Amino acid sequence: MLNFLRLLIPKKLMELLRSPYHFLLSFLGAVRYGFPSKKMFIIGVTGTKGKSTVVELISATLKAAGFSVASTSTIRFSINNKVRDNKYKMTMPGRFFLQRFLSEAIKNGCTHAVIEMTSEGARQHRHRFVYMDTLVFLNLSPEHIESHGSYKNYKKAKLSLAKALEKSPKPKKTVIVNSDDSVSKDFLSVNVDKKIKFSLSNLENLKDTENGLSFVYQNEHIVSSLRGIFNASNICATLALAESIGIPISVPKRAIALTEKIDGRVEEVKVSKDQPFKVYVDYAHTPDSLKNLYETFRNDKTICVLGGTGGGRDKWKRPEMGKIADEFCTDIILTNEDPYNEPPESILEDIKEGIKNIEPEIIIDRRLAIRRAFKKALEMSKKGNPVSVLITGKGTDPYIMVEKGKKIPWSDLNISVEELRELQDNQFKNARTP
Repeated sequence: MLNFLRLLIPKKLMELLRSPYHFLLSFLGAVRYGFPSKKMFIIGVTGTKGKSTVVELISATLKAAGFSVASTSTIRFSINNKVRDNKYKMTMPGRFFLQRFLSEAIKNGCTHAVIEMTSEGARQHRHRFVYMDTLVFLNLSPEHIESHGSYKNYKKAKLSLAKALEKSPKPKKTVIVNSDDSVSKDFLSVNVDKKIKFSLSNLENLKDTENGLSFVYQNEHIVSSLRGIFNASNICATLALAESIGIPISVPKRAIALTEKIDGRVEEVKVSKDQPFKVYVDYAHTPDSLKNLYETFRNDKTICVLGGTGGGRDKWKRPEMGKIADEFCTDIILTNEDPYNEPPESILEDIKEGIKNIEPEIIIDRRLAIRRAFKKALEMSKKGNPVSVLITGKGTDPYIMVEKGKKIPWSDLNISVEELRELQDNQFKNARTP
């Protein structure tokens, strides 16, 4: 419908009509499906990074507490035990999706829904008439700047979610906020019944090792297979949510310990016990998230497979991501990610501008780039060093987006498994340190 209208209406008028058009769609969707969010406990999760992980951890906690749970995220859509991958290349799909999803969840007996909420979704009013009981705010850093027009507008879109919570007709509303983030005061300023803060400063004896995280929280020893201090913050958000609705800490503690991985988020890829180097697939696609990931593997020799931002958007962050890779990586391989209508070579040249100390390899074909990274890691591991290959930018993304809207089916995980198996015969065994 929107594409059809673009052909009939002048561009300036179209821009004026875009917002009311999306608002009307959200309203009609809510009417069509009977305002289902009024009949469920709705938890929104927002922030620049960590949203999908927190959706997964909160959902696991609610299930462990005995609730029937639905969830939507960049990774997947889940209703109780019925799960399907998110193939939309967007976190909050339009065309009545959320209202239809919540209606289906109610029909399947769900009492709680955990929804990943984005600035892009808010800008298009996709959160409207999804009446929240609780909003969890994780963090804010520059992202989608070209789409929103400025960081100020990006922040405003995120804060509109807090305003939506404030206006929600639900009887008791809660905002849960990461007080370690500089924007936390803006989210805490909303007029709701309960305001809860979480912080890494509340954790004791925080450790991040190759086996995962561990810390003490409220005299409870919390352990997780997840890597990275940033995931400790995500776990804090989950503990705060559980506390806010009266779930004993023993429940999230168990759920967190049983969550072995989050798909596409520092997800380890291993095909053999003889594999002499580690491989991780991660969604990191902002400077902050990339830095957080690389810092986690500071003590390893790292080969970084980096694609940067998608074509035609957020060009400002390309050299920034190159600069971060230059600081933390042992070797850098620049490769294709989602070029859309922009030549991938120009995207990688922009990233390369931030790289001053390492001469990166540029391999446009993403499979060949991953293959090259594994071969380099194999050679490097023969010297007895701990080696990690970090493949970033895609996570669970199911496609590489190229010109004219064409989608090339893709999986960093599956391609990595295939390429590792190619190396597996004899070579892994021969690569063991004497």
